[in-house]
Amino acid sequence: MTKAAFGSWKSPISSRSVTESAVGLSQISLDQDSSYTDNVYWVESRANENGRNALCTFNVKTRETTTLTPIDYNVRTKVHEYGGKSYAVYQGTVYFSNFTDQALYVQKNATDPVLLTEKNKGLRFADCFYSAKKQRIYCIRESHEPNQEAKNSVVSIHPTTGQQTVIASGADFYSDARVSSDGKQICWIQWIHPNMPWDSTNLYVAQLTENGEAVVEGSVKKIETGDNNSIMEPKWTASNQLTFISDHSNWWNLYTLNSSGQIVNLLPRDVELGGPKWQLGGSAYCLDPKGGDNIITSYGGALEILNTKTGKTEEINYTGYKKHKDIHWSSTGYLYCIADSSTQFPSVIQIDLNSKKVSVLKESRSLSIDQGYFSLPEAITWQTKDKQLSHGYFYPPCNKDYQGTDGELPPLLVRAHGGPTSCYDNNLDIKLQYFTSRGFAVLLVNYRGSTGYGKEYRHSLRGKWGLYDVDDCSSGALYLGKQGKVDCNKLCIDGGSAGGYTTLACLTFTDVFKTGASHYGIGDIESLAAETHKFESRYLDKLIAPYTTEGRVILHERSPINYVDRINCAMAFFQGDEDEVVPPNQAEMMFAAVKAKGKPAALKMYKGEQHGFRKAENIQDALDGEFYFFSKVLGFTSADSYNNLTIENLK
Repeated sequence: MTKAAFGSWKSPISSRSVTESAVGLSQISLDQDSSYTDNVYWVESRANENGRNALCTFNVKTRETTTLTPIDYNVRTKVHEYGGKSYAVYQGTVYFSNFTDQALYVQKNATDPVLLTEKNKGLRFADCFYSAKKQRIYCIRESHEPNQEAKNSVVSIHPTTGQQTVIASGADFYSDARVSSDGKQICWIQWIHPNMPWDSTNLYVAQLTENGEAVVEGSVKKIETGDNNSIMEPKWTASNQLTFISDHSNWWNLYTLNSSGQIVNLLPRDVELGGPKWQLGGSAYCLDPKGGDNIITSYGGALEILNTKTGKTEEINYTGYKKHKDIHWSSTGYLYCIADSSTQFPSVIQIDLNSKKVSVLKESRSLSIDQGYFSLPEAITWQTKDKQLSHGYFYPPCNKDYQGTDGELPPLLVRAHGGPTSCYDNNLDIKLQYFTSRGFAVLLVNYRGSTGYGKEYRHSLRGKWGLYDVDDCSSGALYLGKQGKVDCNKLCIDGGSAGGYTTLACLTFTDVFKTGASHYGIGDIESLAAETHKFESRYLDKLIAPYTTEGRVILHERSPINYVDRINCAMAFFQGDEDEVVPPNQAEMMFAAVKAKGKPAALKMYKGEQHGFRKAENIQDALDGEFYFFSKVLGFTSADSYNNLTIENLK
């Protein structure tokens, strides 16, 4: 084993490893006709195809996987800008949203897609559900007209003519339109500004007309699930009983509306079932497709079978993975989901519940890299400045070929997640391993406001964004320094989107970090409140303050762009020029300010990229660029050659 300076280690994990043979896996689905059991479907996000989403299917009988989506189509919706579930399948026919024009298309038996809804009408569709009883598609529609706020509704669509009728409208947002097994009722989730779906949502039911085009007048009913609770993922049992997830108990748990009209927590746990609905769709639990008493859940990502009659549970502990999400149960006894762990990349797996055989249908990536180059996480908790607790995962440097020089401690990269209502998991992240295999330590911070720790912890960030997250990232870094695990003079931070804001705020309002990198991060909170898209346009009302005369004073105070005179460190910015969530001019303004201060500064603007990079070459370049920037600022020599980043004021 060679002794060498931390950061200078040569690693087989390159930026190309991040995208090479790699796809994003999401949106598992089964045919909504339960008698069609031969195929399971999922979406692959392919960086090497300019980030397009392709629908794939696996045939259970032939054991063959097929890409259904032609190369010039992209299965992706822009509803809420973040999108989500973008297709449905009924009797082998696929109905999907195409990214380019946001229209719905029909594709039968892997033939060329045929347009179902009109183009150029400013309409977007998501979270489609096909009702066999009504022979209609039910989905969320978002209407965009010039100089107006988008309008959202639940609509019914004829699967042949594309004719649309409105089922529900008037609220700001909708999700999860689902028709009962007998086709007589429909349910949906709705919420209004300034709430986000993890704040307060309401569950509604209504009777459908005979033809399914509308709801029966006067039949719309709100299910009383309590005030200020986040309700999500409603589903109908075979006996037309509603189940759903609620955080009434402080944790997202599984509930049912029983035949007596009572709401019952089916499996009380101080563990979360599911997570924040940034994207539409997803399935954290699934009902017995044959109408039995069992429900399969994924509390905390662990699979269990719950018998609703006895209340007893049985673990499904033989998959070989630790975390499971987007779970679906076929009538032939197969369970499908996306699974991963700290040492395994996400994969679509098939679980035979009868034989307990597990098959991997698709791996998100196949890399022949020795496990000796992978760092394993340690869950840690530390005390914040105001004596509260924060959580995270610590990854020490790890490379089987190297160790640090005597008396040297590693640099630390603190990572602030996006959202900010989101969280870090301890799954295998090749971007993170890129750093640890080169001699960096990494801390993933689940600061106050993160999900996965209950509603109280999630809501603790209200009014405190830009304060608590900054404190938790800073105190976490200093905690590791005091523990003697990292070099306090080489503390770095990065983050994307809302994590980019936390990064900028840490670098502006504290002197803890030596340098940092913002990926499409927010520099001007006040401008964000005034300019961002509908879904997040009132998000800051609770996180910081409403966009009022008094509130704008607070928004101004929390915006790093307004306090560049406090910046005394180097900063790098990586930004897409078509970002509609965080306008590109924010990165340009912050870069100009740091440059004017005479501090090392770099800005890389990626043409054609939106909020989050999808193209392989840009993902690779941003990763290499960030590491190169840190090497120049911290003064170590990288083992990799890279010079595709212009750094201003570098001495």
